[in-house]
Amino acid sequence: MQKLILLFVAGGLGTLARYGLGGFVQQGYGKLFPWGTVAVNLLGCVLFGLVWAALTRRLPSSVEARTIILIGFMGGFTTFSTYMFETRELLADAQWLHALAYFTLHNVGGFAAMLVGLRVGQVL
Repeated sequence: MQKLILLFVAGGLGTLARYGLGGFVQQGYGKLFPWGTVAVNLLGCVLFGLVWAALTRRLPSSVEARTIILIGFMGGFTTFSTYMFETRELLADAQWLHALAYFTLHNVGGFAAMLVGLRVGQVL
C-alpha cells in the first residue's frame, strides 16, 4: 500500500512539473508551435537517462525506488521518455524489427488511434 501511495504522490508531482514547465515555455513562445510539449518531452528523455544511469550505476537503489521515480514521477511528467528508452533498449539488443514495429506502432498507431477517438467523440 505504501508503494501505491508513493507512486500516487510522485505521479502527481510529475504532472505538476509537466504543467508548470510546459505552460512556462509555451507562454514564452506563443501558440504557433507546441514548444511546451517539446520542452517537456526532451527534458523528460534527458532526465530519464540521467536517473536510470545514476540509479543503476552510481547510486545502487532498490527496484521500488526506481519504480517510484521512473514510473511515478517520470510517468506523470512524460511517458515519452519511457517510450524512447524502450526503443533504445530494443536497438541495443539488436532487435531491429521489434524496434521498428515499436516505433511505428507508437507513432502511426498512436496518431490513428487519436483520430479514431476524435471521430467517435464527435459522433457521440
